[in-house]
Amino acid sequence: MNRRQFFVPTATGAVATAFAASQIDLGSVSEAFAQDAQEPLGGQPPKGAKASVRDFDYQIKYQRAFEAVLWNMPAIAIYSFRRAAFSDLGMKDNDIIACSATAVPKIEAITANSTTPYICAFTDLQKGPAVLELPVAGPDGSLYGQVVDAWQFTIADVGPSGVDQGKGGKLLFTPPGYKDTIPHGYIHVPSPNYRIAFAFRSVPATGKSAEDAYAYSKRLRMYYLSEAGNPPQQKFVDPIDKRYQRYPTLPFYDERHFDDMYAIMSVEPVREHDKVMVGMLKSLGIEKGKPFVPDATAKRAMRQAAIDAWFYLQQWFDNTPAAMRYWPDRHYVSLLQADANKTFSFVYDDYVDIIPRAAEYFWCTYMPKMLSDTPATQYMMALADKNGKLLQAGKLYKLDVPADMPVKQFWALTVYDKATNAFIYNDLNRTTLSSYDLDKMKKNADGGVTLYVGPKAPRGLESNWIPTAGKRPLPAMRFYGPTEAFNNKTFKLSDFELVA
Repeated sequence: MNRRQFFVPTATGAVATAFAASQIDLGSVSEAFAQDAQEPLGGQPPKGAKASVRDFDYQIKYQRAFEAVLWNMPAIAIYSFRRAAFSDLGMKDNDIIACSATAVPKIEAITANSTTPYICAFTDLQKGPAVLELPVAGPDGSLYGQVVDAWQFTIADVGPSGVDQGKGGKLLFTPPGYKDTIPHGYIHVPSPNYRIAFAFRSVPATGKSAEDAYAYSKRLRMYYLSEAGNPPQQKFVDPIDKRYQRYPTLPFYDERHFDDMYAIMSVEPVREHDKVMVGMLKSLGIEKGKPFVPDATAKRAMRQAAIDAWFYLQQWFDNTPAAMRYWPDRHYVSLLQADANKTFSFVYDDYVDIIPRAAEYFWCTYMPKMLSDTPATQYMMALADKNGKLLQAGKLYKLDVPADMPVKQFWALTVYDKATNAFIYNDLNRTTLSSYDLDKMKKNADGGVTLYVGPKAPRGLESNWIPTAGKRPLPAMRFYGPTEAFNNKTFKLSDFELVA
């Protein structure tokens, strides 16, 4: 049997014609192999091929570092809050951050709101189960927010729609593998990780002030179960206080990113679907039970990988597909981009969708456990103007806000720095304008207002202006208590328009 006869089976009709044509090609291939009959058919690159890189040590470490930044984004983003609280605010586990006023730029956090005060805390379940006492929601106030694990996945929603149903009570958080009996009177919340965190908003009740909301937040208590018989006096920290220059919770996008990654991976259990990535981290020097002492090549690779990951995610948002827009003929994207299961884990039966997960946690923190079809708050992020051009630094834009906004509570426009997804430092310390500010704004003839976003205010319209201080803006219109008109999309918010 010659080589040509081996490759072409017997066939008839049109199929035979096709095989006859292929027989010529296969014949030429056979002749080529015949000239080098001592070589196997595979096992090496094509003849003449060359490696695209020379330094494979750097290349491997860079590739693994780049993918690790994307993979670890949810965990890094929440660990950054803990790191800054301990290093910059002097906190310890179970101390509680209670803001005496709404957030200002020195609270450097990813897309934070600045219309209701925040309450945050951290605990480490390596020291045992932790108790969080919640006040009853009612005429004095209420809480809204999430308790998250070390991967920033919500393990408990809190408030009237949360595990406590607004009735208050004692939540008991237990560590991985906890087997002891849960004492009577506690709402048990098992955690898959050791370090957990919460962020709540203190929502003023009808007729109550921000000062009342602050006082209500100080009814919270947090301590270890071992201390339940005689809980220690609760320590509250107020980052609004002038003693604190800033609360810098943003992730680092240089080699420090991996110091934080090591701090996480050296403590937390490894999930089954993360074992391959955790194994790859060993080439960077990140390994549980061993000190983090990366070599010079790893340091260089990690620094560049973190930088490149930031640029990659920036351009990812600059190229969001039209399908992501909330209204097809507008240029708004919802801040809450859930996975196909309407959760924020992006973990499926057969894969983990790392890139959209990284993107979501790049610009948002503390997502709910499930995304409802009618969320309590909607966040519309403006990525481009009415002509589809990306919003730019140094430009002045306007937004027409109608008098009949579809909200049961209030609306608020907050402008972030597109580079950091955090507030913009400015001389006015102004980050937001909301329906609470309407009495200070110049109104249009129809009762609505025109808001301005840019480096300088139009003359006579300073009260309608949010300064951008030369930064590229990322405006977010929040709808608190959106109505049916918003949810069924019969209402549409106008796009931003370029003024100058």
